[in-house]
Parts: sequence; C-alpha cells; structure tokens
Amino acid sequence: ITGVTCEANSVLKIAGEVKNHHSSSIVVAGGHHASCDPEFFNQSYIDYVVVGLGKSSFRELIFAVEEGKNRKIIPGVAKTAPGKPLFYIPRKYSTDDLVIEKEPCYELVEKYRDKYVMSGVGGRTAFVAAAFGCTHKCSFCSIPRITGGRYLTGSIHSVLRDIRLLGDIPLIRLVDANSFGNIEFSENLAKKLIDSGIRKKLVADVRADTIVNYPKLFSIWKEAGLETVVIGFEDVCNERLAQYNKKNTLLINTEALRILKEIDIKVIGDFIVSPDYGHKEFERLEEFVSENRIDLPMPSILTPIPGTPLGEMMKDKIEIHDLDYYTFLNAVIPTKLEKKIFYETFSSLMKTFHKQIRD
Repeated sequence: ITGVTCEANSVLKIAGEVKNHHSSSIVVAGGHHASCDPEFFNQSYIDYVVVGLGKSSFRELIFAVEEGKNRKIIPGVAKTAPGKPLFYIPRKYSTDDLVIEKEPCYELVEKYRDKYVMSGVGGRTAFVAAAFGCTHKCSFCSIPRITGGRYLTGSIHSVLRDIRLLGDIPLIRLVDANSFGNIEFSENLAKKLIDSGIRKKLVADVRADTIVNYPKLFSIWKEAGLETVVIGFEDVCNERLAQYNKKNTLLINTEALRILKEIDIKVIGDFIVSPDYGHKEFERLEEFVSENRIDLPMPSILTPIPGTPLGEMMKDKIEIHDLDYYTFLNAVIPTKLEKKIFYETFSSLMKTFHKQIRD
C-alpha cells in the first residue's frame, strides 16, 4: 500500500481493514511517506516498510517470503517492531533499482485512460518515467529520500519503448522530478525522439538554471515535441529561495522565462506561499506572474513534510499534526495574517491564476 503524506492515515486505515479480514496477510507500506518517515508505519497492522525506490527491494521481499529466507537483511526493507525503533539497512540505489528491462503494465489502467487529462495543457495524457531522484536538495522536498540522494536515469531505449506502448495518446507527461539533470542523456534522448519519428506533445520538469545554462538544449527538445515545462520557481524573494536551499535566484528565473518565450515553450510555474506571507508578499507574487506572463501558475502552501530538512527545522512550529491536512493547501504552521484573511487571500490568488485554464 503506497501513499504520499496526506494519504498516510488512509494507508494505515486500509492496512487495518486488511488485517481485520485476513489476519495472516502480509501488509507492506511504501511510497513517498514511507521513504520520508518510515517510523510512522511501525505499527501492528503493517508488517514491512519499503523505504525509497521499491521495484527491486519489494521484489526481493516477495522472493524471500516465498522461499522462507531471512527478510531482515534486504536493504531498503524494514521489518516492523511496534514499540521499538524501526531498523533497516539503507539501500545503495543504482540503475538496477529502476528495473527498466520490464515495461510498465499500462493495460491495468486502460479503462481510466480517458480520465487522465492535464487541464490548461490539453488532451488525454499518459505518464512515462525517464529519471528518478534529483540533482539538488531543496529543504522542502521529499524526492532526494527516494533515491538516497542520487540522480538516476533510465535508458533511452526504455523511454522510447514506453512512449510507443501508449499508442495514440497525444500528450506524454514525463513524471520525473527533474527530466534534465543529466545533460548528455537529455540531449541524446531528444535527438532519438526526433529521429524515431515519434510525434507527441511532451511536458517535463526542469530547473530554471538548467535552461539558462543550456538554452540550445531546449531548442532541440522543442523540435522533439516539448510543449510545456514545469518549473519550481518557489518564491520571488532571493532570501526565501536561499532558505529553501534552492540554489537559484530571481534573476535566473526571469532569464529562464525569457529564453522559453523565445522558443515558444509554455510554462507551468510552481510557487510556495509561506504562511508568514503578508499582503505585500501576496501582491508581489501576483505581480511577478502577471509581468512574466506565466502560462499556468500553481501556488501551494508551504508544508513541512516529516523527514525533510524543512520538516525538521519547523517541527516546533507545527500546530496541525494530522497528516490528512498535508495537502499543500492547508497552513499547518501559524500564519502571519489572521487565518481567515490568509485563506481568503490565497483563494483569491488561486482564482486569479487559474482563470485562464481551459480543458
């Protein structure tokens, strides 16, 4: 059973129901929250916790169960021990953990395919992974925990294979946290896409500094079908960017936007609204988005996810501990503005940003 942080309580609920109906079942928790805060799942109705990338480690666990082998020595897998500290051997992740030789079972979700769309980008959508992890360690982000801080790419063959498997789906969303963390791989992939004759609209995540440092790369990707990029701008204040360990500046963000406008690539811009925002900060963010004509701005509320550096730094400020509220749309630490005013201002900002969305 997998889940992100706001789904962690639901994972426990489902696990409890499974155990109540089938007490001998082996229940395994995995996914984002299990990777960031594995101790959360150290409870009686969870038998094992898979920490980080789980394709290989979960398979190893299944084989160990089938063959009656020792399950406590599988790196990346923890045997729960309620009331005691959770112990596991950290896994040293490599490309073997991507299991790229196995093609995704897209047929399992075929009946839902028409419901997979990206509003504001357009069309039926399918998802392909080209890379895992990230090259950076932003303080708010859980991604580095998934791969033990490593950045891993798949193979060009596997990416092309997976896109072909999706048939006539017009829009491919590369679901990597950073699709351009390895410049050589990224350039070769774009060229192979062009040579292959595959004609899809592509959406991918990228850092602003990558665009500024390698502008020609994105001209190649434009030819390969890159329609839209997702950029985590996060804030319009350099001081906050430094606090987030973003390793980026407002100047770089604006230059990246200029480059993308030149080559006609649309931008989905992610922004983090801190609970310590006052009216001036909200106004400054709205002005930045308007001045730079960001196609689809996506604001969220700063949320200290357990297990991240930000979560550790802010743990004493947290006033809402119920993880159901960790949706990035709730302030779980105190707000500078009166709460009602904060949420009204945030809602107004969201409405302004999204008024141009079309299905």
